[in-house]
Amino acid sequence: MENILKSAQTYFTKMKKNTFVLSLCLVVLSQLYAQKNQITLEEIWNEYKFYSESPEGLNFTKDGKFYTRLETQQQQQINEYDIRTGKQTRTIYTASTNAKISSYTFSDDENKILLESDPEQIYRHSYKANFFVYDRESKINQKVSEKGKQSYAIFSPKADKVAFVRDNNIFIKDLKGGTEIQVTADGEANKIINGATDWVYEEEFSIERAFFWSPDGTKIAFLRFDESKVKEFTLTNYFNELYPNESKYKYPKAGEKNAEVSVHIYDLAAKKTNKIEIEGEGDQYIPRIQWSNEGELCIFRLNRYQNHLVILKADKKGKTSVMFEEKNKYFIDINNHLTFVDKDKFIWMSEMDGYNHLYLYGTDGKMIRQLTKGEWEVTDFYGFDPQKKRIYFQAAAEKSMNREVYWVSTFADEKVKLSTSAGKNEAVFSSNFQYYFNNYSTVTKPPVHAVYETEANTLVRVVEDNQKLVNLLEEYKMGQHNYFKFKNEEGIELNGWMMLPDNFDPSKKYPVFMYVYGGPNTPSSINTWDNGNYMWFRMLTQKGYIVATVDNRGTEPRGEKFRKCTYMELGKLETIDQISAAKYFGSLAYVDKNRIGIFGWSYGGYLSSLCISKGNEFFKMAIAVAPVTNWKWYDTIYTERYMRTPAENNSGYEDNSPINFADRIKGKYLLVHGISDDNVHFQHAAEMSRVLVEKNVDFEQLFYTNKNHSLRGGMTRLHLYKKMTNFILEHL
Repeated sequence: MENILKSAQTYFTKMKKNTFVLSLCLVVLSQLYAQKNQITLEEIWNEYKFYSESPEGLNFTKDGKFYTRLETQQQQQINEYDIRTGKQTRTIYTASTNAKISSYTFSDDENKILLESDPEQIYRHSYKANFFVYDRESKINQKVSEKGKQSYAIFSPKADKVAFVRDNNIFIKDLKGGTEIQVTADGEANKIINGATDWVYEEEFSIERAFFWSPDGTKIAFLRFDESKVKEFTLTNYFNELYPNESKYKYPKAGEKNAEVSVHIYDLAAKKTNKIEIEGEGDQYIPRIQWSNEGELCIFRLNRYQNHLVILKADKKGKTSVMFEEKNKYFIDINNHLTFVDKDKFIWMSEMDGYNHLYLYGTDGKMIRQLTKGEWEVTDFYGFDPQKKRIYFQAAAEKSMNREVYWVSTFADEKVKLSTSAGKNEAVFSSNFQYYFNNYSTVTKPPVHAVYETEANTLVRVVEDNQKLVNLLEEYKMGQHNYFKFKNEEGIELNGWMMLPDNFDPSKKYPVFMYVYGGPNTPSSINTWDNGNYMWFRMLTQKGYIVATVDNRGTEPRGEKFRKCTYMELGKLETIDQISAAKYFGSLAYVDKNRIGIFGWSYGGYLSSLCISKGNEFFKMAIAVAPVTNWKWYDTIYTERYMRTPAENNSGYEDNSPINFADRIKGKYLLVHGISDDNVHFQHAAEMSRVLVEKNVDFEQLFYTNKNHSLRGGMTRLHLYKKMTNFILEHL
């Protein structure tokens, strides 16, 4: 467009045209240039124009030489590709014209494929669907069940059976005989759950499927939830009917009763279920169960304070013994990284030395050696290569905003970095660890998905480089994106980034729009591409705002002391740090200290509400989307992990809940919530609204009918971001 503008100037000068005509043409061309370079909300949230592409449905084959993808041409197909050349080698499965496959899984021997269609969401992660088994030899599709949609369908190790959950009970489909075996029969909505988890386990322990085949396929271990004593919560939905629709589910709030969870093993040959007796406190959690390579069941037992973890090992007779034990004066995070390297050794991840690292332990509970160490953190675990005795993992070992991929040996002090690109690197390794897919991006550069050969660590080829999006972004004026550090009043260094307008002039004064999440573990200044908010923030910089974020105390990856210092007073130090950030921005010569605003969603909405009240001198406006406004109304597992119960820590709850400080709000405040939010209930916003009215505080509110915590679907996101943008333009 710049070249067109210059050409037009040259042309009209040479032709000595009328000055008025020349000026008019230049104005028109300049307007076209300006329009082309202005980001719009419709482009972001209706056209999703700036969303990056990724190779969805991609799976390595067992031999590590090929990968498969679920693709749609004229019909849906599962196609196989050569990992080195990228050329399609064959089509493995073609769906019928009226089928809509949402996901697929191969059996261990890859002779069968488990296909799912028509998924129906239950909560954030859980869903039910129709499952089919495709036999690659016979070319026959077999429906897993004719009696209703299923959840968590999974092959047995020999792929002769499929186990699944329906109506809170566990079933097994015998693929040879076609019969359906019912393992449990006492499942009942809002009372008993077999083989699946309740709402709070799913949300806070990240576990949905709660049954597991033994390595030899002769048994199924499962969790049973008795929700009888857990109080119900009611969600109201409106569908243009005479009476609203109500749905009830069990939601244990802080200090209230949890479901009683027990562990069971079903023996397929004996057709009998045995309960595993677990000693310890009655009020405790069983966040994981897992079979060892030797066929012993490992049971994670966590006390309600979540600071004492015991891993029990149950033998074939169901007798348990302690395999591992860990205590922490704050809390212990549960992960899926328990990995056996042989029959009597396993890999464990822990913060026991003050930073999150990997350890090698014996099944006798004694540490053999610490595998990673230093003032940096392991941020993800990718797997163990039994041939080379290597562990592959992700870490923030160089800069806290970046993520790198490494391997470390289990028997030598050897740590090797694989990733070579700055930013956030995420890897998926082939089953034999010969190759890995690396997805890397920065906050200003869209993701690149590439295949690497592991041993030589050489690039094999790029699968998706998002060059189309890169080219598109070049058509828009983008200002600088700078990382920075500053010290709060206590001398603690905090990290952040700042987006500047493209025509930034340091002699001018700019308003600052702060974005915050700030919740436990979760940094906002990580150097990675953000499909949604990034371009909205860029749009705001085009309108003359500086956009910034700062990672307060409580976030990772800066060690246990930094991350857990918020214990028992969730929100206190985080708010102090965000207020310190506002003071810091206000001290900059190019910032108008009287025009600082803040926006956050969920935990970020909670913090933005505290900032506009407790920090009313420093914030002119705040937007809170789906905020917690009183910790007493949030769930047991999350809240008590950081705060213990209200009875034990009443001041921690009262002193850090926004609803108690609503009368301090002086600036402009926008409160947004989905009425059908099953996570942070609409109760939080309704009660906040009630108190604001009682205190005669001026505010605006926006509620979305039948929408959950994510506020998605139809035109919801576009509508929301229009409202927020207009609110910012009017009040900041």
